[in-house]
Amino acid sequence: MKIKVQRHNTETQVSDIIEYEVDLVNPTLLEGLNYIKTQDDSSLSYTAGCRSGVCGSCAMRVNGTEELACAYKLSDDDLIEPLKNLPVLRDLIVDTNKMMQYNLMAKAWSSDNNENISVSQEQSESNELQSDCILCGACFSACPVYEVNDAFIGPFALTRSWKYVADVREQDTQEKIEVIQTNGIWDCTLCNECVPVCPQGIAPKQDISMLRGKAGIMGFMDPNFSTSFGGGFGSPSFDGSPNFNSF
Repeated sequence: MKIKVQRHNTETQVSDIIEYEVDLVNPTLLEGLNYIKTQDDSSLSYTAGCRSGVCGSCAMRVNGTEELACAYKLSDDDLIEPLKNLPVLRDLIVDTNKMMQYNLMAKAWSSDNNENISVSQEQSESNELQSDCILCGACFSACPVYEVNDAFIGPFALTRSWKYVADVREQDTQEKIEVIQTNGIWDCTLCNECVPVCPQGIAPKQDISMLRGKAGIMGFMDPNFSTSFGGGFGSPSFDGSPNFNSF
């Protein structure tokens, strides 16, 4: 079969679509890329880790849809591209620092967690699915809001924010709700583009809707309708990202 791969050279800032022949039977995309790498073009660059759909490092776009290369079955004439909304380092490799920065801006971590609080089975299941996130960045790539607002915190960080806001042991949900008011929950269009691309079945749209409901209970409202009450909140910076194998 023949497939097309978008190649990007950051030194020259030139992107080209290159066609390759993959002489394999029913291969996954990752197997196809490995074939090209070893048999045809050793300069092709991409990332992969576990090869079993667990680490999320091989996420890329196939015919305009986010997929895990280790899970997607190749078809003739497929077009392979890097994730959107993230800087391309080379070919199919993107820089996830930006995504992780927004995660930090949302304060999407456990803080002042009271371990002495008893948690029921129902309560523990309320945010169990969000814990399955594999950091692949598919939802971040699929989000159309970045076309008009590059400062949007995004579905990746907001769904993780809900994980902690929904945790009954979390003692400071007020602060977590505050930091996602500007460029956060109200900027989401609830378009649902992030939901079908998640390989773990997480629904960021639903989580963002739950965060909006929680914010309303706390007395917050869409800043677009309350600009006279001041601007947004400060945002820390982040430098660092998970390390995966690059080829």
